[in-house]
Amino acid sequence: MSMSQREKMIAGMPYEPWDDELKAARAKAKLACYHFNHARPDDDSRLTHLAALFQTEQGFYVEPNFYCDYGFNIHLKGFFYANHHLTILDCAPVTIGDEVLIGPHVLISTATHPLSVQDRQAYEYAAPITIEDHVWIGGQVTILPGVTIGRGSVIGAGSVVTRDIPAGVVAVGNPCRVLREINDDDVAEKQKQLTFI
Repeated sequence: MSMSQREKMIAGMPYEPWDDELKAARAKAKLACYHFNHARPDDDSRLTHLAALFQTEQGFYVEPNFYCDYGFNIHLKGFFYANHHLTILDCAPVTIGDEVLIGPHVLISTATHPLSVQDRQAYEYAAPITIEDHVWIGGQVTILPGVTIGRGSVIGAGSVVTRDIPAGVVAVGNPCRVLREINDDDVAEKQKQLTFI
C-alpha cells in the first residue's frame, strides 16, 4: 500500500504540498490561527482554537499573532510560553519540552526545498525540530530544519540556529554557535537579583 502525501511529509520524504488532504489541513490551521489572532484580548477561550490543533500534555500560553502550517505536528510536552508573532512551519514534527520560553518574532521552520529548480517545482520535504525542557529562545531567532536544542540552553536574540545546540549553554549568532556553558555564577547572579525584588 502506498504512503499518503501526509505520511511522506511527516516521515521526512519528498512530498507534494498541493495534495488535497494537505491543502485541507493547512486551511483548517489557517482558520484556527485567524480566529485566535482576531479574538479579543479578554476572551479567555481564544487559546482553544490552538489547542484543537496542537498535541498537548499540559497548558500553554501563546500571544497573538501566531501562525502555523498544520498544527498537528506541534507536540507540547509541558508548559510553554510564546511571545508575539511566533511562526511554526510544522511540516515535520516540532517537539517542545516543558517550561520553554520563546521571545517575540521567532520562526521555527521544519520546511525546506530542493536546490534544483525542477525538483523544487515538483516537491518539498521537511526535517523535525526538537526543543528540550527549560530552553529560552530570544527574540527574532530562526530555527532551521533538523535542529535539536538541548535542555536548559539559551539562544541569544537574533540568532539563526542551523545545527544542534548542546544542553546547558548560551549560544548566539548567525550561524548560532556556543558562546559558553551556563554555570554556577549564573545561578548566583539570579539569586542576587531576586534579593532586590
